[in-house]
Amino acid sequence: MRRMWAICSKELQLYFYSPVVYVAFAFYFLISGYMFSLDFLTYQVVDIRPLFSNLLVVFLFVIPLLTMRLVADELRQGTDELLLTSPAKITEIIAGKYAAAVIVMLALIAGTLVYPWIMSAYGDLDQPVLWLSYLGMALLGAAMMAVGLFASTLSSHQMVSGIAGFAMLLLLWMIEWLGQSMYGKLKDYLGQFSIIGRMQNFNKGLLDLSDVLFYVLFILVFLVLSIQVLERKRWR
Repeated sequence: MRRMWAICSKELQLYFYSPVVYVAFAFYFLISGYMFSLDFLTYQVVDIRPLFSNLLVVFLFVIPLLTMRLVADELRQGTDELLLTSPAKITEIIAGKYAAAVIVMLALIAGTLVYPWIMSAYGDLDQPVLWLSYLGMALLGAAMMAVGLFASTLSSHQMVSGIAGFAMLLLLWMIEWLGQSMYGKLKDYLGQFSIIGRMQNFNKGLLDLSDVLFYVLFILVFLVLSIQVLERKRWR
């Protein structure tokens, strides 16, 4: 556990030394702020749900930027050999890098609390909808971070990792829509794997433990895949 947090601390420092992170943060708050002002000024309705729909779309572009360097940079610089032969287990390495990515993602989410604060000056917000939507957003963001981390283990080129991460997230994002064109059981089956479809209950102010379990298992699957990729690289 100590090694994991040491890796996490190192990754957090690297994050905030990297100009890419500041570009990602600027892009996120610029676009989300514009969408918030456009929706709120247009409809003048104290409803947080349209805001979350917009924020999640921006996540689709920002998260590959935040995760593309996690492992790819180690592979490019050749420091992966030092890392993989260090006393830290590969599980600790992946967990440490993932924890750093999630902390950065939570910082992004925390910054958006200003939007419901502004809305609350014009009326009462539905508190269960507000906080469960934030919980769902955090779980979805954590799941997307796990996919981005996995994509980062596949190539030593950050741009390739970023594009691969975006492509995988886009496919997982659209899988429910693809299912709409299917018939019978296949339609329902594909819908079960939609990462965005699981947000519906959270946005209604409903807490369904099956949705929470889905995101937790989804995260674990992609972390295990990342560990397996690095294990193969270690023994080459």
